[in-house]
Formats: sequence, structure tokens, C-alpha cells
Amino acid sequence: MPFNSIFSWIIKKRIHQIELFKMYPVDVQRDVFDSLIEGGRDTEWGLKYNYAAIKSYGDFNQNVPLTDYQSLEPYIERMLKNEQSLLWGSEVTWFAKSSGTTTGKSKFLPVSKEALEMCHYKGGKDLLSMYYNQLPDRKLYKGKHLILGGSAEINYLGSSDSYFGDLSAIILKNMPWWAEIRRTPSKEIALMSNWEEKIEALAQSTIDQDIYILAGVPSWTLVLCNRVLEITGKSNLREVWPNLELFMHGGVSFEPYRDQFRKIIPFNDMNYVETYNASEGFFGIQDDFKRNELLLMLDYGVFFEFIPMNEYDGLDSSVVIPLEEVELDKNYALVISTNAGLWRYIIGDTIRFTSKTPYRFKITGRTKSFINAFGEELVVENAEAAIASACHKTKAEVSNYTAAPIYMKGQESGGHEWLIEFTRLPENMDVFTHILDGELKSLNSDYEAKRTGDLSLKMPEVHVAKKGLFENWLKKENKLGGQHKIPRLNNDRQFIDELLELNLSFTLDNSDQVSNQE
Repeated sequence: MPFNSIFSWIIKKRIHQIELFKMYPVDVQRDVFDSLIEGGRDTEWGLKYNYAAIKSYGDFNQNVPLTDYQSLEPYIERMLKNEQSLLWGSEVTWFAKSSGTTTGKSKFLPVSKEALEMCHYKGGKDLLSMYYNQLPDRKLYKGKHLILGGSAEINYLGSSDSYFGDLSAIILKNMPWWAEIRRTPSKEIALMSNWEEKIEALAQSTIDQDIYILAGVPSWTLVLCNRVLEITGKSNLREVWPNLELFMHGGVSFEPYRDQFRKIIPFNDMNYVETYNASEGFFGIQDDFKRNELLLMLDYGVFFEFIPMNEYDGLDSSVVIPLEEVELDKNYALVISTNAGLWRYIIGDTIRFTSKTPYRFKITGRTKSFINAFGEELVVENAEAAIASACHKTKAEVSNYTAAPIYMKGQESGGHEWLIEFTRLPENMDVFTHILDGELKSLNSDYEAKRTGDLSLKMPEVHVAKKGLFENWLKKENKLGGQHKIPRLNNDRQFIDELLELNLSFTLDNSDQVSNQE
């Protein structure tokens, strides 16, 4: 039986299960909760917090503390030495190395067998299932799937039987046969650590393959695609890969890159599907191409809780609610308990729900990635939308940016300072700045109020970053690669001051950034 026929049968079965959790979300989450409590009952953590006595979510909420990486790190350090039954009942020998944002030291997040099979791999299968369900005439299994993962290789942890690496490398090492037979590039290239050499090897090894699917972080996938076009001399990707039809993306917002992908794939039948897949788990999939939202995946062995951001106080937050109590269009910090032993873990991301039937949401930013120096409560979602609009209206293209407050001095108003790296400069920089400001006003009433009369906030200051600045900073910090992200919004000036200083001393030629004459 052909692969597409087999896959079609599998899809129909899974779509039915997805429809069930859409209809009965609270019941499904209750089943996940019960399963997790059972899985952690006899662990050191479970004994400490008396999981045997937990009979309801209320018991869990009252007796088990909120956690972050620092609070679980003592357990994880012991797990790295192959101690077992500390946070999760089954054996854990894999650890995803993740820095999250570019700040802070690396984290080693446990990845159990259950997490790989019931969460990460299930998410990949579901994405294709939803895609086929909406476009049943697709024949993706005829071609190759080009997966651009992180740059970390698998590392053996000394005398223990444990291993760590980038999540994508762990997934690659444990890839099920049905995914491996269509994946490209080779494992040798996929696991390369030098990111610049890896991009070159990826491009050279895939230009003659029949690529149907691209998957990866938008920023680095764009680098790869542009290199492919440079090598081949072609004007768009369909001239290289005639059957390319899907880009599965996640990690960062797609909005600043959407127009750039349309430029190199100028066809209406190209499809883009967003996922919310982190080292900690696979949480959301864009299940409807017509809606710029993600479906919360409720049966992956992850139990969800939420902290309203107006009540957020880190580990000391007093208001934590389950799924059934969330409200629409309200910003929440995401809290997860997982089948890898992360308990009431504040992941650091913020979301807002756009629907409760089913539960769909948008990622709005990070708990530490916002600007609220003057009560403006500016989040990444606002910034991404405003930049996208300003780019569209001024024919600009942005590759990276960061922003931070300008603090008030005496009677002088404060403001926001932006450092933006363009791949195509705006036709007029002042117009770009005014559009950015105007869009932020329309998107955020708190920002608009603070900008009224320039009383608290004056017009934003926008600086042009020299070409390659952010990549150079990542390289300097040894953080070059798909899993490392530039902090977009910062409530202090430490990061932007470092970047502004580097921008002044940056010696790379900036002339090729100005492409307005094209």
C-alpha cells in the first residue's frame, strides 16, 4: 500500500481524536493531570509534596509550589549524573540543552521517552495530519522534508549513561522510521556544530533534491534559502524545488519575515503553518490556515495552568488558574507540568486566548520580554505587528531588532529606543518611525495614553543597525544557531546599550544593506 494511502488512514483516526479534545477540553486535561500525578507519585518530588494525597486540582494548586529552572536545577543536576526517580517515574537519559533567549546560562531540560513519543513526535504527526485534513490532495510523501534544526551535537555526559544536546538533535537521534525515510539532510550535516559551515553544507547538499517541506526557525531558514538562490542563480525557490508547498515554522514570530518569504516564493499556493514547539514540550499548532492562531494541544501529556500577567509575580504569584477559568484577550504567563518531570514550571512565555471553543491562542511574548517603564505594557505581539505594518508601508524588510526604554531625565519625557537591522531600508526613515509609533498607538491603548502630548513617552528613537550586527553579537557570545534568540523587548537598557556600543565599533561594510535602488 502506498505511503500516502497509509498516512491518509492514520490521519482520519487522529483527526477524530483531535475533534474529541476540542469538544471535551476540560475532561481531557483532567485525564492528563491524573496520569501525571500517577507518573510522579513515587519520585522524590512526588513524595516530598505528597502526591499520593492529591485528589484534585485544588490539592495540587495548594500544596505544590510554582517552579522555574533555578528551583528544579538541583534535581536536574543529579539527573545528569544518572540518578533516577527524582522528578519523573520512568528513566530519563536525554536532556535538551536550551538557552531560551540569549541571556542567562544554558538549561538542561529532561526529555523522557514519554515526552518524545507522546509530545514531540505526536506534534509533528499532528501537524501533517491537520495539513492533509485541510488539503487532502497533497502528496508530501513523494518528496523530501528539509528540516533545519539547531546546531548542537549529541554529547555524552561523562561516566553516566546520559546525553544532552539541542532538542532537534535529540529528536533526530531518536527519529521514528516513518519520519526518517523522508528527512533531509544527512545526519552528518544535520548535527554539525559550526552554524556557518552547516548552512553552506545544507545548501549544497539539497539543491538537487525534490524538497516538498521546509521546517525551521524563520530567520535561519531565510538565510539558507537565500544561500540556495545565490548558489543556483535562480530567482525564486520554486525554480530550485518545483514541488515545494509547505513551510512549518516556529521559534520566533513569522510576521517580520512573511514578506521576505513571499518574495522568494511568490506563489499563492505556498502554505505556511506555525507551531509552538519548545524544548519543554510541543504546545500548539496552527490547525486552520485561515486563522492566525494556534490550537492548544491538550492530549500531549502536558497539563496547563495560567497566571494573569496583571497578577504575575514570578514564583510568588498568588493567582494561578486552570484552563477552564481563562478569559479571552487577556495576557497570561504559561505554566506547565509535563511527562518529563517539569512540575508547575513557569516556561517564560505569555499567551492570550482568542477562542475557547476550541481553545486557540496567540503567543504574545515573554514574561521578561516587554517594556513597562512608564505603564505602557508593550509586549512583543504589539512590536511584531507594528514593525510588519511599517515595513509594508515603506517597502522595508527587517531581519532583527531590539528595543528598550529611554528613562526620564528631569522634566524631559522618556521614550523607547529601537535598534533595527534592515535587509532593505525604508524609503524614508522618518516615515517608518512615525508609522511604527502610530501602529503601536492603535494596537496598545496604554501606549497611546502615555504618548498623548508626549507627557510620559516621546516619539520613538530608531537606530539602523549595521548589517550583520546581531549575528556578530550571537557569534561573539558563542550563541549562533537556531535555538538562540535576540531579546526583542527589554525593560532595562543593559542589552541595547551593549548592542549600540557594538554598532558604533562594527567594521563590516554596510553598503549592501541599502538596496532601495533595486
